[in-house]
Amino acid sequence: MVLQSEGYYLILVEKSQPNRLWICRLSLGNVLEWSSESLMYRRLVLIGLVGSSLCLLAACLNPVSSTATKLLFLGLIGSTWATALIFFFDHRILRRLLTISPLIVLIPLALPGRPIDATELRRDYVHRLSSYEGASYFWGGESRRGIDCSGLPRRALLDALLVYGFKHVNGKAFRSLMEQWWYDASAKALAEGYRGSTTSLGISGSIRSIDDSRLMQGDLAITTDKVHMLAYMGDGNWIQAHPGKRLVCTLNGKTDRDSWFALPVTIHRWRLLEVD
Repeated sequence: MVLQSEGYYLILVEKSQPNRLWICRLSLGNVLEWSSESLMYRRLVLIGLVGSSLCLLAACLNPVSSTATKLLFLGLIGSTWATALIFFFDHRILRRLLTISPLIVLIPLALPGRPIDATELRRDYVHRLSSYEGASYFWGGESRRGIDCSGLPRRALLDALLVYGFKHVNGKAFRSLMEQWWYDASAKALAEGYRGSTTSLGISGSIRSIDDSRLMQGDLAITTDKVHMLAYMGDGNWIQAHPGKRLVCTLNGKTDRDSWFALPVTIHRWRLLEVD
């Protein structure tokens, strides 16, 4: 008990947290004020943590992928991590886990790189492509909640690289994944070999007229006006995020009726899927 001119102050110390003081001001036996030196501060931090967590969740649910959304996503991860670290700083185990979590995330990128088996990666890439069948079409999208024509092969390749990286503990796969994720590319950019990610096979014509025997699964057909693209699945079948049907679907380029099959296209291949 501490005596002050304004009255009596009762100072309480929590046994579990001796660095926190609870102060109660008393006057004539009545409690006039009850506060903690860190209560308001912790409330503000908690509000920040909940707010940034909700915004991060909303960003994860947003199907659109662009440089702006990626910067926002990374910023929200940083703010959520920082506010969580501040809020749980008095909890030793949680503080240590939060402190080392950025290093754990960066470990895969620091792993030594080895050559990537293009055949294995292609097989999983094609499987990932087919897994998006039925997903809704959404311009600028790159997720199962909405995806567009260029987002479909990009997302499938990212998924395949992630699985390959963990399966083979291959740093090159993780670094290629981050490069592909960060540098967004439209159908036009992929047709022009943006950042060397694709290469032209020198094959052109309509999908109906092209000789399928010259193609490999996963090859990309990009219209000459560079507004739409499809991926070859084998046996004459092509998968696309169809803007007309508003979903991802697989159709046969020789037997099914679709206006995209009659348009002139050029054929391209992911460099990561080139077989030496």
